[in-house]
Amino acid sequence: MNAPDGPGYTATKDDLLARLKRIEGQVRGVSRMIEDERYCIDVLTQISAAQAALDKVALGLVDDHARHCVVGSEPEQQQARTAELMGAVGRLVTRR
Repeated sequence: MNAPDGPGYTATKDDLLARLKRIEGQVRGVSRMIEDERYCIDVLTQISAAQAALDKVALGLVDDHARHCVVGSEPEQQQARTAELMGAVGRLVTRR
């Protein structure tokens, strides 16, 4: 169910991609830490940081979706889009 004029994050696409590239680098760093047999707590700390960074990206997307795709949609679509959004939020908060 796409918004007719594109996703809400279009204006921040470059920022999102830059953030995701940094997260990708963090994850590669965790792999190197494992290869180098680094201290477990240090590895766990880096994993936590990568998860927090992904959470921040996800929350930004939730905000963009709520503002653009839910509030900005036609009134007859808002209920379905709200349900869709809440399902996505539910998956985000129950993934652990």
